[in-house]
Formats: sequence, structure tokens, C-alpha cells
Amino acid sequence: VQLQASGGGLVQSGGSLRLSCAASGRTFSSQSITWFRQAPGKEREFVAAIPRSGSAPYYADSTKGRFTASKDNAKDTAYLQMNSLKPDDTAVYYCAARFGPAPRTPQSYDYWGQGTLVTVSS
Repeated sequence: VQLQASGGGLVQSGGSLRLSCAASGRTFSSQSITWFRQAPGKEREFVAAIPRSGSAPYYADSTKGRFTASKDNAKDTAYLQMNSLKPDDTAVYYCAARFGPAPRTPQSYDYWGQGTLVTVSS
């Protein structure tokens, strides 16, 4: 399984970005996709997860109501729509895949994208 994250960039506070996570292989529909982020000097933290079916995503408290995770099994691509961005959202964002449920701990994932940098200016 190979994942390619993209869509990061520089945005002003209050702005929006959409991240994409493109997967290779023919097993995407069997994978849960989870988004993590890591700011400089901080540990990698859970952002959002979407189960294999693409329904019922769930979020970290810090992103709930602002971020929306989705999954298009026909396109082998997952998305993270980020609205009302804040400077605290600045980090490298990673997508990770797992066959089965999607826990919030990064140690549970074997497959990772390379990360895409999101910078939110104040």
C-alpha cells in the first residue's frame, strides 16, 4: 500500500485547504484512512479518521466542526477539507491507512503517506 498526500500550502487564518491522500493498489475500500499531524517539537497527533465504508468519520476535539474527512473508494482517494484554519493548525499532515478499524494512535498504522505541510499565518 502506497499513499501520496498532497494539497498543503500557506493560508491565512480563517482560510481553507483541502488535502488529498491518493492510494495505490486495489484494496482501498478495505482500508480505514486516518489523518495525523505533527507540529515542530510536538508529537504526532490524531486529526480525523474515516472508516473503510467512508461513512461516520470522527474527529479530534480540536478539529471537530471545522474539518471534514471523506473517502472516495471509486477514486482510491481520501480527503480532508479544512475550514476556519487557525495558526495552531500549522503542521505537517499525514495520511495513514489500516485494514480494519481506525484507532487514534499513530503506532497502530503500518502505511503512511509522506506528509504535506500546512502553514496558517495569523
